[in-house]
Amino acid sequence: MRVYISIDMEGIAGVTTADQAYRGGHNYPRAQQLITAEANAAIAGAFDGGATEVLINDAHGTMDNLLPDELDERATLLLGRPKPQCMMQGLESGHDVAMLLGYHPAANEPGIFSHTLSECFARYLINGETASEADVAILQAAALGVPVGLVTGDDQICQWVEKRYPGIATASVKQSVGQLSAVNLHPRRACELIRTTAGDTVRRLGAFQVPPVPERLHLQVTLQQPAHTEIVAMIPGVRRLDRLTVEADLATPDDLVALTTVMWELTP
Repeated sequence: MRVYISIDMEGIAGVTTADQAYRGGHNYPRAQQLITAEANAAIAGAFDGGATEVLINDAHGTMDNLLPDELDERATLLLGRPKPQCMMQGLESGHDVAMLLGYHPAANEPGIFSHTLSECFARYLINGETASEADVAILQAAALGVPVGLVTGDDQICQWVEKRYPGIATASVKQSVGQLSAVNLHPRRACELIRTTAGDTVRRLGAFQVPPVPERLHLQVTLQQPAHTEIVAMIPGVRRLDRLTVEADLATPDDLVALTTVMWELTP
């Protein structure tokens, strides 16, 4: 039983401010401990449920946030960026289930740290609908035939996933109050919840379905700055719609993620 985990930081219990979530902040080292603890809870839960192999991909920011020497040694850790599959790097068709930990709401939506892949993106739409990082990840997993069984984070992303993908389990570890504030579960309680739900996810593997992948992927991104739009519009295949918005048509989810990654790297 092969389990894949993608872990972000903004949806981790106890992480609510930029000072915590991003490298260089005074409280960032403590956030590294919190994200590692939730990672360990999910890993332990996966093995409780019958996993024989767990790969965890550090998917936040610089993608080297987890503390390797404090991570459950039964898991394999993927660190660093850039990565071709970005937040879902390492996922293969041979994985039995994927879990998304520490995720957060989409750009232009309510909830803590709401953004999609880059804070330079004011809006991020796939086929005309607002997409969160969870939506992108689920799309990538679907293209490989792998079901996503669990999403954890704040109440807003959990409600988003429950509405769009009714079969996926969720675990809310904090209730959003604003963009940079939330009512948090105690970290130990959050880890207990994640371990339990991760274990249940692996045990319920047959209950999860893979959503269909659209034949057409139309990406529309509204950026924060005109200069960023000008730069992104130079990428082959990208069309500028107005002062701040660009669009492109992509053949596969990996193509969509690759283009998004280039846009992200060009607009720091």
